[in-house]
Amino acid sequence: MNPAPDRPRRLLLAVDAPSLLHRNHHARAHTRHRDRGGRPAWALHGMLRQILESIDAFAPDAVIFGLDDRERSLRRELYPDYKAGRAEKDPELVEQLERAGALLDALGLATLTPPGLEADDVNASAATWAGENGWDCVVITSDRDSFAHISEHTRVLRLINGGINGSPLLTPKALQIMYGVPADRYLEFAAVRGDASDNLPGVRGIGEKTAALLLAHMGSMQAVWADVEHNDGAALVAALDSWAEETGNRRVGATTLARLQAPDARERYEFNLRLMTCRTDLDLGLTPDVPGTPGLLPLDITRVERVVGHLGMDATTALALRVLTGEPASYGRA
Repeated sequence: MNPAPDRPRRLLLAVDAPSLLHRNHHARAHTRHRDRGGRPAWALHGMLRQILESIDAFAPDAVIFGLDDRERSLRRELYPDYKAGRAEKDPELVEQLERAGALLDALGLATLTPPGLEADDVNASAATWAGENGWDCVVITSDRDSFAHISEHTRVLRLINGGINGSPLLTPKALQIMYGVPADRYLEFAAVRGDASDNLPGVRGIGEKTAALLLAHMGSMQAVWADVEHNDGAALVAALDSWAEETGNRRVGATTLARLQAPDARERYEFNLRLMTCRTDLDLGLTPDVPGTPGLLPLDITRVERVVGHLGMDATTALALRVLTGEPASYGRA
C-alpha cells in the first residue's frame, strides 16, 4: 500500500463493512473479546481497527460504509441460488453484523443500507459520486466485485491476510497486470469467467486466461458476440490463432468459438452481467459542504470516546481519538 501524501482532490473512503466484519470474525474469534456490556465484539473491534488504520493512512475527507440489506435480496429473488453453498453464519457473527450500523452511526460516520441491495452497490455509487463531484475514492473490501469501478480517480484496497499495510492498492495499471484486462472491461471479464463465491458459473469451458485473451484481441465482449453471430467467429478464430503462432502457444481459436456457440453461452454471460452490475445511482446522503454532517471528518471527541470506549480496548480508543478527532491520544493514561 502506498497512498499519496499530497492530494489536490478531496478523498472519499468507501468501506465494505460486511466484508471487513466477516474477515475479522474468522481472524479474531479465538480472542472471544466482548464489549463492556458483555456482548461479542471481536469482529466489530477488528473492523474498527482496520478502519482507523485506513483513515490514518489515507487521511480521507469523508467516509461512508456500505451495509447489506439482511432482510431482502433483489439478486436472490432473480436467482435463488445466488451465493448458495456458503456456510451458515455463526450466530455471534450475525449479532455483530446487525450491530455494526448502529456503532458506526453513533460515531457520526455515514452508513447506507440500500433496500434489497448490498455493500457492493454502495461502493459503486461512491465511486460514481466521487467522479461526478471531483473527488478521489478509495474502496476498501476483500471482494473482487469493486474492481469494475477502478479508474484514474478510484482505487481499491483489497484486504488480504496481511491486513491494511500488507494489502494491495489496485489501480488500472495494477489490475491490467493482474488479469490482463483494462478496468473498464473487468465486468465483462468477470461475467465470462463467472464467480464461484457467488455461485455464478461462467461460460462453460472458458476460464480467466481465455476470457482475458478474448478481450485483449477483440476489444469487448460485444465485439466477440457480434463476430460469432454475424461472421461465424472468423475474426475471433483468426485473432486467437495468430496470437498462438506469435507466442508459441497451442491454438485455441476453434475450441473457444465452439464454447461460445454453445446454446446457453451468451445467455449465461448476459445473466451474469445483469447480476454482477452494481447500482451507481444510490443517494449516499453526503453533504460535504455542511460541516458536522455524518461521514465528514473530524468527528466529535465525546462521541468517539464514548462509543469506541464501550468496546473495551483502551489502545483502540486512543487511536480513534487521534485519527477521528485530531485530538492528542491521551486516553487511558494515568
